[in-house]
Amino acid sequence: MSVADRLGRELRDLRLSVTDRCNFRCRYCMPRELFGADHAFLPRAELLSFEELTRLVAIFARLGVRKVRLTGGEPLVRQDLERLVGNLAGIDGIDDIALTTNGSLLAGRARALREAGLKRITVSLDSLDPATFTALADTALPLSQVLDGIQAAREAGFGPIKLNAVLKRGVNDDGVLDLVDYAREHGDVIRFIEYMDVGSTNGWLSDDVVAAGEVLARVAAVYPVEPLEPTYAGEVAERYRFVDGRGELGLIGSVTRPFCRTCTRARVTAVGELFMCLFAASGRDLRQLLRSGSSDDEIETLLRGWWGLRDDRYSELRGTAAVGATVPRAEMSYLGG
Repeated sequence: MSVADRLGRELRDLRLSVTDRCNFRCRYCMPRELFGADHAFLPRAELLSFEELTRLVAIFARLGVRKVRLTGGEPLVRQDLERLVGNLAGIDGIDDIALTTNGSLLAGRARALREAGLKRITVSLDSLDPATFTALADTALPLSQVLDGIQAAREAGFGPIKLNAVLKRGVNDDGVLDLVDYAREHGDVIRFIEYMDVGSTNGWLSDDVVAAGEVLARVAAVYPVEPLEPTYAGEVAERYRFVDGRGELGLIGSVTRPFCRTCTRARVTAVGELFMCLFAASGRDLRQLLRSGSSDDEIETLLRGWWGLRDDRYSELRGTAAVGATVPRAEMSYLGG
């Protein structure tokens, strides 16, 4: 039986982080000066095991969750992720299993992930210019390795691939049309995401945000578009089809076009903390429940109660006293985006 929060939002989507580690150091997520060689990542013993993650998803399915997205960090640095995908694919009620990845490790894994039961892949691709890509991702891994991973996913039967680009003014927003052209050429979906103030380490400034409306105007001036209806309740991207039939554009405007009132997402970190908002400062400890003998029914009852009390709407209240701007928030790499 489904559960709704105080604003009537049902729990439908679960983002499941499998690791806090990543092989990139993207400036808007894990800046190297704070996540360098001496950064202490979570010990393996503290991470939820695949069995614990599977058990949790089965409980969430009883609450109405139908879609699960695996995130990180970079989820493909977690060994044997295909086994977890296979476990989740066998859970009654879970209709869709997706993965968000930076694509750098995808080439050798795409087919196995598909065979295990993964339905969809989203790849973060902030620029097609090698120098800009390297500066943003702060990695020695070449852009070509990511593009090879995307191609491998296409060949494995994932399609259309969703390509996510976080835009930062003066850094990579001059590459919008290049990304659109690439997506249209390959039949992928290109989605532009407003730079968000997640956590407290990425140096976010509102002046750096490239508004969704501005992106839409830039793209539509070259390739006319028309709006599409959401594919499901709670979809965060505003969707548009290119009038010439060559693909789809998505805009995720958390800053200028908040979608809090339709948010159906919960997030579980790699150590089992439940967050009910991307901008939350703290979560609920599910790992302790899993490892202390709590039954599935007991955990389900707690989850129902916590979600029923949920009233988060940070993006709607951004910049007001109500959101407690001075309170440190959890980092994107910890939450799983």
